[in-house]
Amino acid sequence: MRQKRRREKQTRLERALEIPKEISSNEPKITVMGFNEMLIENYKGILEYQEFYIRISTHIGILNINGFNLNLTEMTSDDILITGKIETIDFEEIQ
Repeated sequence: MRQKRRREKQTRLERALEIPKEISSNEPKITVMGFNEMLIENYKGILEYQEFYIRISTHIGILNINGFNLNLTEMTSDDILITGKIETIDFEEIQ
């Protein structure tokens, strides 16, 4: 019960300060630019990396990217930029 009230207070505070949801939560933000670039913010780690397949762990599930000549172009602790020919993107939800 106490945690629920605390979450409600945080949500009210975030609304009052107009803090974007992607900053205040651990949910990933995925930006796809055409078929050649993809930016993922708020990721946890890289599970698998091959030229045609990348699996990325997030706080709410696993992100699978399929394509050709896929590269991890830029990486920080908060975001990752993937380049190459992106064909499909799917998401495995954590139960």
